[in-house]
Amino acid sequence: MEIGTYRPRNVGWARAAALLYGDWGTSKAYVIGAAFLASQYASLPIIVAVSLLTGLVGYNYVIVCKHFPDGGGVYSSAREQSRLLAVIGSLLLVANFTVTAALSSWAAMVYFKVPKEYIVAATMGMILLIGAINYFGPKHSGSVAILLAVPMLIIVALIMGMSLPHLSLAHLQPSHQTLTRNWTEFVGVILALSGVEAIANLTGVMKLDSGATLEEPRVTRTAGKAILVVAVEVVLSTAVLGWAMLSLPSETKSLLLHRWDDMLTVLAEQYGSMVFGPALGKTFGVCVGIIVGLLLLSAVNTAVGAMVGLLYLLARDGEMPKPFTRLNIHGVPWLPMLIAVALPLGVVLFSPDQLSLMELYAIGVVGAIAVNLGSCAFNRHLKLFWHERGTMMITFLILFAVEMTLAKTKPNALYFIVCILIGGLGLRGIAQKRAGLETITISRELAAIVKPGSVASFHPNFSPGQSILVAARGLTPVLRYALEEARFRQGNLYVLYVKQLAVAMLGSPTNPESSRWQDDREAAEIMYGMLEQGRAAGVSVIPLYVVSDDAAATIVDLAATLGIDVLMLGSPHRRSLLMLLQGNIVTNVAENLPDNIQLVIHS
Repeated sequence: MEIGTYRPRNVGWARAAALLYGDWGTSKAYVIGAAFLASQYASLPIIVAVSLLTGLVGYNYVIVCKHFPDGGGVYSSAREQSRLLAVIGSLLLVANFTVTAALSSWAAMVYFKVPKEYIVAATMGMILLIGAINYFGPKHSGSVAILLAVPMLIIVALIMGMSLPHLSLAHLQPSHQTLTRNWTEFVGVILALSGVEAIANLTGVMKLDSGATLEEPRVTRTAGKAILVVAVEVVLSTAVLGWAMLSLPSETKSLLLHRWDDMLTVLAEQYGSMVFGPALGKTFGVCVGIIVGLLLLSAVNTAVGAMVGLLYLLARDGEMPKPFTRLNIHGVPWLPMLIAVALPLGVVLFSPDQLSLMELYAIGVVGAIAVNLGSCAFNRHLKLFWHERGTMMITFLILFAVEMTLAKTKPNALYFIVCILIGGLGLRGIAQKRAGLETITISRELAAIVKPGSVASFHPNFSPGQSILVAARGLTPVLRYALEEARFRQGNLYVLYVKQLAVAMLGSPTNPESSRWQDDREAAEIMYGMLEQGRAAGVSVIPLYVVSDDAAATIVDLAATLGIDVLMLGSPHRRSLLMLLQGNIVTNVAENLPDNIQLVIHS
């Protein structure tokens, strides 16, 4: 285990599935309507094709998550092939998160029945509000996503149940267009794939499979269950709801064309009226609009947080300017936070309607997923079965064809992605120039000779006696007491400093030296002081420095991993509001600490 790169694994399959459903589950809110707008009563094959592609991508990402248990997003997988390719894939993901935030916020305003003349202002206002909330480092978004996903599942099941007796083939029409035109329309309604990248990035914090260890992690069951459960629901529900839309009486055609952007509300109203009467049908439609709108806003929050985490990770790895790693007082990288809000605002400001936003959506996410799957498929070091590599290669080729079609047929999307790539690669060049780095090309043999070795593993010299771990946030009395106890017990004293980071880290830090207590002024003051006091007292002091978004889980897991005998904590004196927002670390540690470790709370 390498101190400094540790991350608590506390995300179960249900929480991961809820985060994925926030993207995939909401896609049906505009996918089926967009398909009807494009092909009307010949749109069912397109809807089914989009659903099947979503399921195929989901299956591929189960394989990706199996082989990248410490973070399998596009940055992690492509980095094994090329750092530049990894950055390009990440920038494509930035473009996707930007459009996801803008499109989801706009769609939410539509479902909330905001008048059209106020939609742009309301959408921008909601993005600003979500950005302001994220400034304070919101946590437990997965729990919120679960609370919102459950009502969404219920209303989808109700609409499907009410429509089943009325499903009909009477209105379906064959497509009379050319294969090229059908392919273009299929490409135009691929609007729900980005959530799977978020799941791949979360493997580094997912709960381990039974029998797995931190040294040899496996999250195949956790990730696979999360992805497959959501994929099955999305594939089946999107296809059935699309069929339900096309089974409505032909007199509703103008209504469907006019209200394509809130199609789930239309289906709720129409089938609710058939079953319960017009009054209750209207009420059911209002309820559906509220629930779908809230889940769409959850998707906005997830996209903003994911973009912050991605930009922070790139900066931590030297691919973005170093100021991107500076945190505000709440532990949030403030420059990535500004960018994560400014980009969606700019996209909304220059977009005349929801259709223009939908044109920008797929080129980023499809490109990122294609880079990810292509990097894995061509990576001979991954131990893939022949059918896994073959399926991944086929999916990559399909997505590559989709990406090329988008670049050809959607000039605004191509312009948008080029701007993102130019801006991102420009920032990367500035970052590397200021860091004194130069790009050179050498042979693979020479690279193998000059490549620096990995940082040596941390192996403390255990002496007889009991080991003590003390978690410190300053030169407090608990440190003095811990030093006295360590000398009395003739044991090692571990001094832990947890740097709380209120941002979801995508992937895993690839540079262990980027998290050093010597580079943190507050931590260095504690560590140097304790090392000096330890030498004077004849006590072996071992500094530990961890960057984590969950201090309590980190303390508990480190205590168990290092075989600590006594854990010492200082009694917190937080303001009631701060305790409400972040929780009491002492209480959380006491509830989860193994019984064989003594807990001493010093005040």
